[in-house]
Amino acid sequence: MAFKVLCIIAVCAVAAISAEEGHSSQYIHKHDDHHQKVEIKDEHGHHHVDYYTHPKYEFEYKVKNPHTGDHKVQHEHRHEDSVKGHYSLQDPDGTERHVHYHADKHFGFHADVKHSTHHIVPHHHKHH
Repeated sequence: MAFKVLCIIAVCAVAAISAEEGHSSQYIHKHDDHHQKVEIKDEHGHHHVDYYTHPKYEFEYKVKNPHTGDHKVQHEHRHEDSVKGHYSLQDPDGTERHVHYHADKHFGFHADVKHSTHHIVPHHHKHH
């Protein structure tokens, strides 16, 4: 959980720094569901009661900085043990990387990565 909080703080810091020179936005929503009572018996027969809320959140951020060329977008949501998301960014050579990913306890982590290139067509000027 602490790792997720640090990741969100890092994302916010990057977005804030990029906002000084371009456009950025962020959206974070944590869903607080009803707590479920969990009863646990350890190997010594001791009985413990705890409360558990199924993890559920959603976040998104965007950075578009024309001065530095920093363009990136990420959206992720989690419901219980399933995480799905997408991020895209523009590499320094102008190609765009698009990654759709999902993870769950049955299949692990899977990412589908695609690259796209935008061709620059030079304009020829006519001289009179």
